[in-house]
Amino acid sequence: MPVFNAHIPANRFSSQQKRGLADALNQSLVRALGIPEGDRFIMISEHGENELFLDPTFMDMQRSGDAMIITLQLGAHRPLEDKRAVVAAINELVVEALGVSPDDIFISLIPVPIENFSFGRGELQLAEGAPRW
Repeated sequence: MPVFNAHIPANRFSSQQKRGLADALNQSLVRALGIPEGDRFIMISEHGENELFLDPTFMDMQRSGDAMIITLQLGAHRPLEDKRAVVAAINELVVEALGVSPDDIFISLIPVPIENFSFGRGELQLAEGAPRW
C-alpha cells in the first residue's frame, strides 16, 4: 500500500535509470518492511529548470544538480524503527541504482491511515483490518 512519488530533475536520468529508480524504491519496501514485491505503486515526475528547488547546503548537505525529493505515503501505524529502516534502505538503493550522492536524496514520509487506501473497484480493502505485512 505504500505509494512513492519521486520528483527528479528533468533530462538528468535515462529511461533505464528511471526504471532502476522505481526498482530501488520497490526493493526498499521489500528489504526494510517485508512488503510483497507486487505492492508496487510508484510515480516518477520530472521537473524542469525553475520547477524543483532544493537548497544545496541545508542541514550540512552537499547537494548536486541530481538532487531529488522522494515522498512516501505509508501506513500511519508504522513505528519509528520501520521509518528509519525504510529511509536508510531508500537512500542506499537509490544511490546504488543511480550513482548519485546520498546527500542528493531528500525523503519525506507521509503517514496515511490504512483505511484510506483503495487498490481499485471503489473499495477500501484495508478498512476492516491491517495487511499481514
